[in-house]
Amino acid sequence: MQLEVIVQNKQEAIQAEELGADRVELVSAISEGGLTPSYGTIKQVLENVKIPVQIMIRPHSHHFFYTEDEFKVICEDIEAIERLGGNRVVFGALNEDHTINEAMLSKLFHLFPHLDMTFHRAFDEVVSQEEAYETLSKYKKNVKRILTSGGKANCEAGLEQLIKLVGLERELQDPSIMAGAGLSANNIEKIKQATGGTQFHFGKAVRIDQSFAKGFSKEEVEKVLGYLKR
Repeated sequence: MQLEVIVQNKQEAIQAEELGADRVELVSAISEGGLTPSYGTIKQVLENVKIPVQIMIRPHSHHFFYTEDEFKVICEDIEAIERLGGNRVVFGALNEDHTINEAMLSKLFHLFPHLDMTFHRAFDEVVSQEEAYETLSKYKKNVKRILTSGGKANCEAGLEQLIKLVGLERELQDPSIMAGAGLSANNIEKIKQATGGTQFHFGKAVRIDQSFAKGFSKEEVEKVLGYLKR
């Protein structure tokens, strides 16, 4: 079982590691759903923690369709990460018909063959999650996991779909389904048992006062880890 938590800077990443998180997702602008962090922030985090750091690559929060100019920005950001010794990113691109933008993914993996990617919740906006999963499964060498709430506002609402997606993961043997959105110490045991999933993504539910303006709640992280690891 793996616990991934959202972090915004070096201090939070260090705290997450100390509390036992298996992996962090580094973002800026969490109020907009997470955008690409600054070069300095990425550098500080990569230099100060040993656990894996997945870095958000998202140039804007308007939608998940990207122009050629925006794709160039995306590539330059990934080049900067690689220069810092990283290769882990969080990214998602769709066509305007809400299918996976395979052309962009193919180009990206050709340019950066060693990428370890989480395909983010753009996956929750596709027309068919089953078809989208099968598409992403073709790129499992790079797309290691998919962050999703089963196409609903949160994991409880999307539970039935998450169960189906974990079934697809077993059938096609990756990418891993990582449940995220609305997870907390109150529902993680139920969702873990129902889905049979192995990776879980937490945001404000493991924060003091459920606020991204505050640090992690040791008590909440310990509760979540207790349910996941037993």
